[in-house]
Amino acid sequence: MAVTTLTFGDRVAVEVERKRSQLVVGLDPRPDLLPVELRGDVARFCCGIVDAVAPHAVAVKPQLAFFEALGPPGALAFAEVCAYARRAGLIVIADGKRGDVGSTARAYAAAYLEGPEPTADALTVNPWLGRESVEPYLAAARRSGTGIFCVVKTSNASGEVQDMTLSDGRPAWQAVAALVADWGADLVGEHGLSAVGAVVGATHPRAVTEARRLLPQSILLLPGVGAQGAKPGDLARAFTSGPASALVNASRSINYAFRDDGGDFRVAAGAEAARLRHEIWTVSGW
Repeated sequence: MAVTTLTFGDRVAVEVERKRSQLVVGLDPRPDLLPVELRGDVARFCCGIVDAVAPHAVAVKPQLAFFEALGPPGALAFAEVCAYARRAGLIVIADGKRGDVGSTARAYAAAYLEGPEPTADALTVNPWLGRESVEPYLAAARRSGTGIFCVVKTSNASGEVQDMTLSDGRPAWQAVAALVADWGADLVGEHGLSAVGAVVGATHPRAVTEARRLLPQSILLLPGVGAQGAKPGDLARAFTSGPASALVNASRSINYAFRDDGGDFRVAAGAEAARLRHEIWTVSGW
């Protein structure tokens, strides 16, 4: 049964239609790659990227690992960047791929998805521990209108676990996709999209097509465009459930576009985001 309140899926759909964009910009701050004038100030760098891409993207996806690597200052920077991006009108997807037993998952859900002002609008989670590890995030989505993206098929080349053949002949990732579809069935909003999405690597176009079939109501978060070699032109079938049914993430190719020409990092990031936004929207067919 579909929910009647404004779900995360509805929020994404509204923003995609308003901006005519399905672009997500990953924030992967590496001090060694930042412009020299920033002196390793990752918060300042990420906020500059937010300013540059806000007209072109619907969301940003700060990768927690790059902030956590900086210790306590990184945690403060992460919170600052998330708040800054939300004030800029962007959806914030915290990329943490959290997954643990129920009590720990409840703590993660509270940390990122709940409260009067949640840190993020959505969180990437690892569903491979089963329903117990995911239920706290589902509960948070019901209460707070936030969302999750379950890791189903990653963009890296080594898929020996995800591609393992089960007794019924399916690869393991497809069995996980079926579970994700079931978990999100009661969190579908008025636009026909669930608050429970799936991460599927854009570097595997055939898997994207199969994931779309298995997850007709889930938003597919597609990383791997740009530095990892995936092309928007390979992803047209991801959008068959509507213009907001897939979000395409690019990180390094936007964050560090300035390194190709030596210009201002904000100008370079904005130009690359604008280019990708147009290309993805055209490919989507909407």
